[in-house]
Amino acid sequence: MPANRIRAAIVDDEPPARALLRMLLAAQADVEIVGESTNGIEAVSMLRREEPDLLFLDVQMPGGSAFDVLQSLNPERLPATIFVTAHDSYAVKAFEVCAIDYLLKPFDRERFDRALDRARQTLATGRQREIRKAILDLLRERERPARKQRISVADGDRIHFLALEEILWIEAQGNYVQLHTSKGAHLLRETMTSVERRLDPDRFLRIHRSTIVNADHIQELQRWFRGEYKVILNNGTELKLSQNYREGLDKLLGRVNG
Repeated sequence: MPANRIRAAIVDDEPPARALLRMLLAAQADVEIVGESTNGIEAVSMLRREEPDLLFLDVQMPGGSAFDVLQSLNPERLPATIFVTAHDSYAVKAFEVCAIDYLLKPFDRERFDRALDRARQTLATGRQREIRKAILDLLRERERPARKQRISVADGDRIHFLALEEILWIEAQGNYVQLHTSKGAHLLRETMTSVERRLDPDRFLRIHRSTIVNADHIQELQRWFRGEYKVILNNGTELKLSQNYREGLDKLLGRVNG
C-alpha cells in the first residue's frame, strides 16, 4: 500500500449519501475507506479507533451533531474534515472553522472532486495543525451564549451574508424559509424552528406558525378579529398575528412600554 494513501472515513445517517460517497471514494486510487458510521455515538468510537486522515462528516444526525463528534475526539488527532450537509447555514460554518470544504446535498461528482482535491492539497502541505486549531476555536466559540449577528444564504458556490437587522420578516415555504429584506427576498433551505433557534428572541418574534417578524421594523398594530392583529411593517407589508402567538404581542408591548 502506498505510504501517501489517504485514510478516509464517512459519517452520515442517510444511506443514499453514504452510498454516493462510498462509490466516489472507491474510484480514487489514493484513498482507502477505513470506516463508516450512521450516528454521532458510533462515529466517536470509530474515529478514535481508526484515526483517519480525512473525514466526510454529516452536520446533523442522531446521537450528536458534527461538532459534538469533533469535540469528543483527541484535539491532537482531529482529521481534516469535509462537512456534508443539507443546510446552507452549516456550509458557511465549514469555512469559519477552516475545514477543508463542504458538500451541500445534493452534490455531484464535479463538486466532490473539487472538495477532494482541496483535501489532497491540505494533507500534502501539512496544514492539519492549522485546521485543528481552527476547529477547536470554533468549538470553544459554540460554548459562548452570544447570538449570531449574521445569517448566511448559499447560492451555488457563493455564500451571501445578511446582517440580522436587514431582515424584515421571515416566512415558511415548505422545507425552506424566505428571508425578506428591503432589497429583496432570499430562500434558505432550513426549517422555521431551526432558524428561530438562531435568532435573538428579543428582536425576532414568532407571530404565526409560518411567520417571524423583526420587531425593529414594526410600525403599527391594528386589531383585527377573534383576538388577532394586523402587524404593519415600516415598508407597508401587512402580516397577521395569530391568537395562538399572543406571546409575541406581549413581548412586543413589553418592549415598547418597558
